[in-house]
Amino acid sequence: MDKEKLPEQLVFGLDIGTRSIVGTVGYKQNMDSFVVVAQSVRCHETRAMMDGQIHDIAKVAGTISEVKMELEHQIGRKLTGVCIAAAGRVLKTVTVEVEERLGDENFQDELITAETIHSLEMIGIEKAYEVIRKETQDENVSFYCVGYTVVHYYLNNNMITNLEGHKGNRIAAQILATFLPQEVIDGLYAATEKAGLEVDNLTLEPIAAINVAIPEKFRLLNIALVDVGAGTSDICITKEGTIVAYGMIPMAGDAVTDVIVQAHLVDFATAEEIKIAASMHRKVINYKDIMGIAAQTTPEEVFAETEEKVGEITELVAKKILELNGGKSVSAVFVVGGGGKLPDFVRMLAECLKLPAERVALRGEEVLGAVTFPEDVKKDPMLVTPIGICLNYYEQKNNFIFVQVNSLRVKLYDNSRLTIVDAALAVGFPNDGLFPKRGTALEFFVNGEKRMVRGEEGEAANILLNGRPAGINTPIEANDVIEIVASTAGGAAHMMVGELAEYKKSIEFTVNKKTIVCPKFARANGELVSEYYDIKTGDKLEIQDFYTLRQLLDFMDVMYRDGIYVNHMPAGEDEKIYDKFSVDFDLSIKADVFQGVGQEEDLGEVTEEGQQEPEEEAKEEDTLNQAVEGDGTPAQEKENVPENGSPVSAETEVAVQECDLKINVNSTPVVLKGKREYRVVDILDFYEFDVSTAHGNRVVIKVNGAPSGFSTRIAHGDFVELYWEQ
Repeated sequence: MDKEKLPEQLVFGLDIGTRSIVGTVGYKQNMDSFVVVAQSVRCHETRAMMDGQIHDIAKVAGTISEVKMELEHQIGRKLTGVCIAAAGRVLKTVTVEVEERLGDENFQDELITAETIHSLEMIGIEKAYEVIRKETQDENVSFYCVGYTVVHYYLNNNMITNLEGHKGNRIAAQILATFLPQEVIDGLYAATEKAGLEVDNLTLEPIAAINVAIPEKFRLLNIALVDVGAGTSDICITKEGTIVAYGMIPMAGDAVTDVIVQAHLVDFATAEEIKIAASMHRKVINYKDIMGIAAQTTPEEVFAETEEKVGEITELVAKKILELNGGKSVSAVFVVGGGGKLPDFVRMLAECLKLPAERVALRGEEVLGAVTFPEDVKKDPMLVTPIGICLNYYEQKNNFIFVQVNSLRVKLYDNSRLTIVDAALAVGFPNDGLFPKRGTALEFFVNGEKRMVRGEEGEAANILLNGRPAGINTPIEANDVIEIVASTAGGAAHMMVGELAEYKKSIEFTVNKKTIVCPKFARANGELVSEYYDIKTGDKLEIQDFYTLRQLLDFMDVMYRDGIYVNHMPAGEDEKIYDKFSVDFDLSIKADVFQGVGQEEDLGEVTEEGQQEPEEEAKEEDTLNQAVEGDGTPAQEKENVPENGSPVSAETEVAVQECDLKINVNSTPVVLKGKREYRVVDILDFYEFDVSTAHGNRVVIKVNGAPSGFSTRIAHGDFVELYWEQ
C-alpha cells in the first residue's frame, strides 16, 4: 500500500467487543463503496469486558492503544479521532410522534429544508428523552440517546418517504429513539480518551451492522438482523423501508465458552481456543487443563457439550424477535458477528422461529461485496459491525443536541464536551451575567501617583441543571433543562485616608533635644482632611511631609510665643518644619498674651505682671517631656510609668496623645480630632464661627454655663455657648 497516496481524511472505526477489539481505518470512495486501508484485531487478555460493559477501563484502554499503534504503523500517520459503537446492554427504546406547523400565521406552504427536517427530528428526540426520564425517575440512572430512526415522515397528514424539497404547512414524524445507561457510555468514552483518542461519533452496534448487512432496498421486507457478539446479542427489525425496533439479550458467545471451561477444566482463554477450533472442524483438538495434564477432544464432543447452551441463546433471541415484531415471526433473519459462527446457531434459530433453514443465514462475504479489503484480510461476519461503524460516520445524525435555557430551546453541536456555559452563550445569556461582578472601582491620586481600589466582588450566578445545583463548567446532555439567575455586582470600593499606607508613616522632629514623633497631615484637593475622610473618585491627595511651627506646637499642646528657633534660626508660626528639623525655645520666657478677639478673656492663671504662674509653666514643661521619641518612649526615660505603676506602651501613649472629643456647640454636635487635650480655641477648626470681623461688641464664651475664655480647656460632653453680644 502506498501510504503517500492515501486521502487526507480517513475514518477510524473501533468495535470494542466483549472478547476482542477490532480497529478499521478506511475511506468512502463513492456513494456505494468503502476502502479499508488498515485493520487490526486484539483480544482482551483478561475479562476486562462482560456483556458489552467495560469493567476495567485501564486494561481496555491498553488494548485500544495496541490496536491504535498497529494501525498507525500501517498507515504511517497519527490517529486522533475515533468512531465507536455501544452494545445494546440495558437498551431502552421509545417511539414518539412529533408534529410541527410551518409558514406564517396563515399557515402558507413553506419549502422544507434539511434543517427543517433535522429540527423536527430533534424535537422528537427531546420528547423521547422526556418519556425515558419519567419511566426511569425511580431508578436514579441517567440515559443517553445513542441513535434514532425515523419510522415514517408525514406531509400534510400524508405519509411520505422524504420531506426535503417539498412544500407544506404541516410536517410530522414517527421516531424510534434508543437509549443506553450513562455508565455504559461513560466507560466507552473514558477508555478511548485514556488511549489518546477523541470520540468523533457514537452509534449503536445493531445500527452500525444493519447499514452493511441490510441495504435500504431490502428494508421493505420484514427482516431481523442479529449481531451475535461475545457478551450480547443485539437485534433490530426492519419493515416497510425502515427500522421499526431494537432489542438485545445479554447472552452470546461467552456463555458457550463458559460451558467448555466447566466441561474440560480449562481457563477461559483455552476454552475460547477449543471453541474456535471446533467451529473450524478440526479432527482433533489438543489442550492442557488447569492441572497441566495434556488432553484432547473433537468438534463433535464440543458440539454435544454446548448444544444445550446454544439452544438456550437461540430460544431467547427468537423470543425477543417475536416480541419486537408484534408477536409474529419475521420473513428472514440475517446473522452477523463472531458469535454467529457458533455450531448449529443458525439452524437452531430457524427452528425456534419456525422458518425454513434457508431463511436464516450467516452474513459475511456476501454483504461486504462493496467493501475493498487489504489482500491479507479475509471477509468475515465479525467484520460487518466494524465496517458499519466507519460508514455511520458519514451518515451521523446525532451531532446536534437541543437543551433548554431559561425556557428557551437552543441547538448545540455535540462535541461531547458541552458545558452549561456553552448553552448559556448560545442562547444569548450575557457573559458578565455568569461571573461575579465587582462594584465600581475607586480611582484617585496620591502625591501625583494614580491609585485604584477595586470594588467588592458580587455573588456568582445561581445555576440549576435539571433542578439540581450546578456550575458553569458542568457537562450537559441532550434535552437538559438549565435555569440561570444572573450574577450580582458587589459594593463600590471604599477607602479612608487613614487606610493609605503613606498616611500611617510618621515624621520626626527634635524639640529641645527630645524626639517628637508626629503623624503626617493629609490634604484632599488642597483642603486639610482627617484620617476619617472618605476618598472620592478623582480626589487629589497629598500626604504632607512637613509641619508648620504652629501645627507642631498645637500637636504638643504648647502655645506659640516669641523666641522659638528652627534649626537655630528665629522662626514664625508659619515656618515649615521638615523631618529631622530641630526646634528650640526657652520655657522660662514670658508668654505672649493672646491677641485679637476675646483677648480680655481667661488665658489661664496669669499674674498681675502678665507672667504665667510657675504651676502653668510646669505643666507645659511636663507636656514636652511626655512627647515620644522614635522608639515610642519619653526622652528622659524608656518606660513611662503611670501612678498605678504599670508601664505604658508606645501604642497606648500615641492613643493618649490623639483622641476624638465629642462636645455640643450652640446645640450642635461637634467632634474635635487630632489632639490629646483641647481648648475652646480648637473649636474654631471644626465649627464655623467668624472672629475675623466684629459682629457685636464682644464674644461671649460659656462652658457648661460658666463664663470662659478661648484658652479654657474642654472635655467630653461639654456644652459650649459661643456668640457675639451687642
